[in-house]
This record gives sequence, C-alpha cells and structure tokens, in this order.
Amino acid sequence: MKKLCFVFILIFSNCKEIVFEKPYEKPNILLLYVDDLRPELASYGATHIQSPNIDALAEKGIKFTNAYCNVPVCGASRASMLTGMLPTKNRFLDYKTFVERETPEAITLPQLFKSNGYKTISNGKIYHHLDDRESDWDEVWRPYAFDENNKGLAPTDYWQSLWKDYQNPENRAYYEATDSGPAYEGEAVSDSTYIDGLLTQKVIQDLIQLKKNQKPFFLTAGFINPHLPFNAPKKYWNLYDRKTIKQPENYNYTPKDAPDISISNWAEMRSYSNIPKKGQVSDSLAIDLIHGYYATVSYTDALIGKILKELEAQKLSENTLVILVSDHGYNLQEHTQWTKFTNYNTATQVPLIIYDPLSKISGTTNALTSLIDIYPTLVELCGLKAPKDQLDGNSLVPILKNPELGGREHVFIKRNNGFTLKTKGFSYTEFIKATDNSILDKMLYDHRKNKYENTNVAYKKEFESIVAKMSKTLHSAYVKNIEGE
Repeated sequence: MKKLCFVFILIFSNCKEIVFEKPYEKPNILLLYVDDLRPELASYGATHIQSPNIDALAEKGIKFTNAYCNVPVCGASRASMLTGMLPTKNRFLDYKTFVERETPEAITLPQLFKSNGYKTISNGKIYHHLDDRESDWDEVWRPYAFDENNKGLAPTDYWQSLWKDYQNPENRAYYEATDSGPAYEGEAVSDSTYIDGLLTQKVIQDLIQLKKNQKPFFLTAGFINPHLPFNAPKKYWNLYDRKTIKQPENYNYTPKDAPDISISNWAEMRSYSNIPKKGQVSDSLAIDLIHGYYATVSYTDALIGKILKELEAQKLSENTLVILVSDHGYNLQEHTQWTKFTNYNTATQVPLIIYDPLSKISGTTNALTSLIDIYPTLVELCGLKAPKDQLDGNSLVPILKNPELGGREHVFIKRNNGFTLKTKGFSYTEFIKATDNSILDKMLYDHRKNKYENTNVAYKKEFESIVAKMSKTLHSAYVKNIEGE
C-alpha cells in the first residue's frame, strides 16, 4: 500500500550567492507547516506565549513580520501556496479544494523538487486532502490513515474519522458516536500520544533515514495544532495561569461602520459539542478556548524543537533550509469572531521564518510578502528552474540578502466574495456581487496607526483618495482574479 506523509516545511533562506562544494550538494528543504497559527509568539512580541524553539529559529533566520496568506481557508490557502498561484473567482475557494481538479496543469512545489532529484515526503497535513496530488511525493503519510481498519474505509476517510484524536475516554466515545466532541482537551499524556506527537516521531525517523541517502530531500511536517479541537498534553496547559489570560480588548463589538457581510458566524467552532449554536460564548468559556489555543501553540513549539534537535544530531542542519509558516491566521474573539474565514487582519496575517544555514544574515524584516512568494524563493535558493507562466509570487531572496527592503507594494487576499488589497499602510476590501461584479460594500482600515481594525474608514471623506487609488489597483492588477477569465 502506498504511504502518505505530512509535509513540514522548514526553509533556510540563503542571503548570499549559493555555492555548493560538490555538484550534488543542493540544499535540503525542511518545511514546518503549522495549521491556524497566528503570529502570536514570543519572537513576534507576544511575551505571554511560551514558544522557545520557534523563537530560537527566528533568532537564527529571517523573521517576516508583515506576511499574509492569500486565502484565509486551509485547503485553498495550501493549494495556493504549493502551486504559487493566486485564488480567482472560481479557483481555491474553500477547504474542499483539490489541486488536481482545479489546476491539473500546475507544476506544484513538491512536484518540481521531485522531478529535480529530491526525495519528497509529505508528513501530516500539507495538502488539505491526503489523496490530492499523491504523485507529487515519494511518500505520503498521516497518523492513523494507513492503519488496518474494520470499517472498510479508505485511508482518507479513515483519517478523517479519527484526526480529532481525543484521549479522554468520555470524549473519545462521544466523538466515535457523534463525530463531534468538545473544543479542547488537556489530558495527562506524553508528547507522543496526540496526533502531532506521532507526526513528530515519523519526521524524526525520516531524518535518520535521509541521512543515509545521497539525494537531497524535501521533507515536510504538517501539524494539525493549533487547529480545533485544542488538544494538548496537560503540562502545556499548566504553562499558563488561567487568571492571567485575557480576552481581546475588542471581543464584544464589531468594527464601527463595518459591513455585516464581513463578520463571520464561526460555524467551524459551533460544530463542537460545548459551543453554543447561536450567540457568543460566555466569558469563562472564552478564556478556556484562548487557554487551549495557547497550550497547543506551546505543544507544537516543543515538537518543532524535537525535530530541529534531530536535524542537528544527524548533522543535516548545515545544508538544510528551514521554513516555518502557517496556512493563515486565526480569530480569538476579536470583533466577536472565532477561527478564520474572514478578510480581517487576525485571520490573514501569518508568521513566516526562513533560516538558511549558509547565510550569515539574520534578523527581522517588515517587508510586505505573501504565501505565494515561498515557491519562487525556494526555486531560486535551490538553483531550480521555475515553471513557465505559472507563478504569481516574487522571490524573497533579495529580502533575505537585505531585510531592509520593502517587499511587495500590495498583497491580494480573497475570501468568498470579499477581495482585499493589503499595503503597508492600509487594508482595503470590496465585497463584490458574483453575478454582475457590482460592489456590495467596502471597508478600509488604517494600519499606519495599528492593526486592530476597530473602525472602518472607507466612507470617511479624508480617505476618499486612498479608497479610489486602492480600488483602481484592485480592479486593474487583479481584474481576472475578481471577474474570471
């Protein structure tokens, strides 16, 4: 039986000319791909978060503080990043996205590396669906997926029936009976018990085996955490004093003058058994949820530390580019919202760290960038040839060499019929009617002051020229993405 594996992308970015001592010694790629991780980490200034291993990686590499996804939905975002292609009116819409159906002609990032002699391994959640573009990989693996089962289920369906991975017996029984369960859990179990712990063991085993090979590798680690349910060993919950955890300042109101269409009803979270089907959660439950999110972030950080330690132990770190990235951001009750699925900054901004062991340059960059820029960056760093007329992104190598560069003029983000243009100073969104491309509503947030987005200024007179300019850019640079071919 063919095995499937998760993809961790740890990218070490090279900030100088690439020089290989031997012709075959192209850099390896380690991709650490984290689900639902917002840039709320100690290295990003969130001192209340304990993330020492990610922070250490950020200290060695280049940390991007102004990076964005192009679709704030997991399946669509991953498809966009791994093809290097932007979403359109009819492409990369939601979690149900299949690359092989929507862009069958695309040469994906792992496919390109495989065709250039790399050993490609997908561990965990890389593409949203483990049976999407299986031929891109030499191996595809996810915890449980290929275990024998008496239900007659295919690997994809079997994994889908188990991935929430409750360890509390009552929670597990309820999940098996109803396909639901609580939104969080913290059992006194080892790091290797939950699904991401199993993933970590697999990635470590891969590193040991890859050390023996002469081929360069493209190895991934696709973490489920901190995706719902917020399940982590109890010791990571114990890192945080519940009494010190606070809801965001804007938790109980939507932005002033914001379009109703911009506010999500967070249906994903409402599917969990202890979440109300209507209305807001109680303050106590909100604290529990935020606590659970923090715990899963720290758990994921600990697992990343184990992988990086093994990379060092196998003496592979000297020639391995490491990239840590998330598929999108996450709402933790900002403006009454939870999860992602919105055009707001909390759902679209992501952490991005690129570490290149061959480079002496490290530090922080505020350069504006997006996930479609990762594909061309890796292509350039590894001396490969990019597919012709496919990639919408720009290589970040110039920024890796000079972190003071400004990056993109703007980033394009799409969520349903909300189309966002993000610049250094502003975030502008139009909600566009699909049938005739008329503008239903719009919002503008001034990020020069802060990114809290508490007041929509799109209809204020002093911002008329800004709105006009950004609207013109949106409808000229991205007309095909908005209106379709």
